[in-house]
Amino acid sequence: MSLKVFLEVVEIKTKIASVFPFLVGALFSATFYHSFHLGYTLLFFVAMLIFDLTTTAINNYMDFEKAHSKTYKYQENVIGRENVSPRLVRQMIVAMLIIAAVLGFILAYQTGWLLLVLGFVCCFIGVFYTYGPIPLSRMPLGEVFSGVTMGLGITAMVVYINTTSPEIMYLNLDIASGKFSLTGNFWLVAALVLAAVPLICTIANIMLANNLRDLETDIKNHRYTLVYYIGREHGIHLFSYLMYASYVAILAGVILQVFSWPLLLVFLTLPKVRQNLAAHKKELPAPHSFVYALKNMVLFNSAYVICLGLSLVWQLLS
Repeated sequence: MSLKVFLEVVEIKTKIASVFPFLVGALFSATFYHSFHLGYTLLFFVAMLIFDLTTTAINNYMDFEKAHSKTYKYQENVIGRENVSPRLVRQMIVAMLIIAAVLGFILAYQTGWLLLVLGFVCCFIGVFYTYGPIPLSRMPLGEVFSGVTMGLGITAMVVYINTTSPEIMYLNLDIASGKFSLTGNFWLVAALVLAAVPLICTIANIMLANNLRDLETDIKNHRYTLVYYIGREHGIHLFSYLMYASYVAILAGVILQVFSWPLLLVFLTLPKVRQNLAAHKKELPAPHSFVYALKNMVLFNSAYVICLGLSLVWQLLS
């Protein structure tokens, strides 16, 4: 397998979706919790990226194995189109899973048991999102699982490794006695969830846009996604609502003093986002329509990250 084919199997171009929660988690830790650990953060990034590559490879492998359409299997799916050995893909997936798991255990040993729990839940969803007799991605909850796992899960783990404080969230475990206790502060965790809402919505919209575009193809391949049940028209409305909910979360965060005033600059992206929403609706179900979901995700979250960075600078100068 050439490097070019490998990068297509793992869809390296889509990894920006996991980078944004990572950056938001790191910056939110510094601005709201006033805590940051560079070593843990870099190690987590490597483990997160490898696991993200793994889940995408699993997705392409399972789509190849379960495809009912010969056209899709041998002309559209990269494994069939490039004549890649399925056995080699399986071996690659196992190797990446092992590497990600080892790095995860190292981090959990350094920071605490809660990271292991959070990581296990996210990894479980990530693997069975596309693997198994009934993958989660082929169910009407694909958007929920992808948005929450990446948007909230990654953000929460990054915050945890940078804080590891019982005052925020911490799991005490005594293996000898079998006793454990989960401690934390509801309002501090609620602030974390609020900060993750824009990420949850924009990442869920990536999956939703994909399903809106591929509705007919998915039905042929026996993939009954959310759009199949609610219809394309209602799916388009949901796509817009999720995007606008991201702005509502930012405004609520500023009002509740979870964010500093620079986050209001995110609203400068609203006119372009509205334009992209209109273009997306007009072009469906053309393949190019999916691009507008990516544009909105990158535009909004780039502004989100930049404004968190400005907040950090503002705090340091104040």
